Amino acid sequence: MGEAKLQVRLLSHTPDGEKIIAAAAKLCYARADIDTVLEGLTPEKVESFLDMLASLGHESPIEHINFTFGIENVSRALLAQITRHRHASFSVQSQRYVAEDHFEFVLPPAIAANEEAKALYLDTMDELASRYARLTDLLMEGTEGTTADKKRAIEDARFVLPNGCTTKMMVTMNARSLMNFFRLRCCNRAQWEIRELATQMLMLVREVCPTLFKLAGPPCVAGKCPEGKMSCGKAKEMKEKFLGA
Repeated sequence: MGEAKLQVRLLSHTPDGEKIIAAAAKLCYARADIDTVLEGLTPEKVESFLDMLASLGHESPIEHINFTFGIENVSRALLAQITRHRHASFSVQSQRYVAEDHFEFVLPPAIAANEEAKALYLDTMDELASRYARLTDLLMEGTEGTTADKKRAIEDARFVLPNGCTTKMMVTMNARSLMNFFRLRCCNRAQWEIRELATQMLMLVREVCPTLFKLAGPPCVAGKCPEGKMSCGKAKEMKEKFLGA
């Protein structure tokens, strides 16, 4: 049991993703067949098409490419947030089948910065781990100790596990869903953990599709903040963070 740090990797993505998007967009207005459309797309033309799509707000062609991420050491609280993004596929480590005898947890920065709060938090995690183990043992009493018995025990014992308990998942989104995800979750008004995850995911996809995602991020990066009176007021800082501008 102990504190865990967020890890995210880009496991796979659609090959030649930006070219696929440009071809999809061009095909809508071309009389040529698909092979001819693809052959005529030089890197310069691909970049031009993607810039045009961005300027028009035409996002349907970017649904043709997908990205799969491996995400580890995030909290169950984050899981509740990320699964609200419905146009995505999720495979999540199960607490019904995987015992959490020595669970790891996320330590929020604000708690880590306060020594008294941190001590209380760590003591609470120790206590919950002990209660989980004890509940599991009690629920196993009188059973035959089979795998099915253990599953039934831990699926009920898990009710005492905290939101801070870590989980692992694989997530697949198409580029349009990712754009929406970045707009919402890279924003300063997003909760700190999912904001950190979204920012790392954005940096990963920019490496493979730099033109497509060059203006991705919170809305203030490419336009006006939509939050009104709730705005963080740091549009300049956000542009510097996400665009280096």
